[in-house]
Amino acid sequence: MSADKTFANVRANILSSHKSSSLGEKVNFYDSWAENYDADVAALDYRAPGLAARTISTHFSGDHEAAVVLDLACGTGLVAKQLETHGFRHFVGVDGSERMLELAKEGGLYQELKQCLLGEDPIPVQWGLFDVVVIVGALSVGQVPVHVVRELCKAAKAGGYICMTTRGNRDNADYKVALENELKQMEEEELWTCVEVTVEKDWERAVSEHEHGYISGAVYIYKKL
Repeated sequence: MSADKTFANVRANILSSHKSSSLGEKVNFYDSWAENYDADVAALDYRAPGLAARTISTHFSGDHEAAVVLDLACGTGLVAKQLETHGFRHFVGVDGSERMLELAKEGGLYQELKQCLLGEDPIPVQWGLFDVVVIVGALSVGQVPVHVVRELCKAAKAGGYICMTTRGNRDNADYKVALENELKQMEEEELWTCVEVTVEKDWERAVSEHEHGYISGAVYIYKKL
């Protein structure tokens, strides 16, 4: 199958997911997408996992091999795979899709995997335990609500790093504003401090009907106080 044909199929699949209104429908979509997820996001030229891993590696000055990483909305494990190339070895993964978690388990990188619908249920981990907390791809409209970033902060140990991403496309504009307002509010509350915000112009190929080429995205990394 040609690259253009593959992208067209992926685009149609993702647009169909946007029509899912209930939480159950969204979980069912990700369960059904799991088998083809890695290949499909490769067709999108999805760069967020690699960009986030590079940002974490750049700023985390501790022992990468000893660090414990909480990977939220871990999916099949793309972020853990990228972090492993930077020397990280200890991963706890959380996702809402049972089938995604099964595939992540097959990858062999995670010491623990837990199912949780972020924003609906508390994250099922001990607060203050993790050297690094990361969430890639899920902080966007129709997915994980903004208020979950407070739980990310709680999960990190003092001095730990929290890395988050969001998209810069038009459909996500209001969500991005709300997210950045919450991040700033938490900084004003002295819960964490901003280390770096990186904007990437070519984040992934656009799939919406009114955008073409590539959309932008942002990586945020904060340090818990």
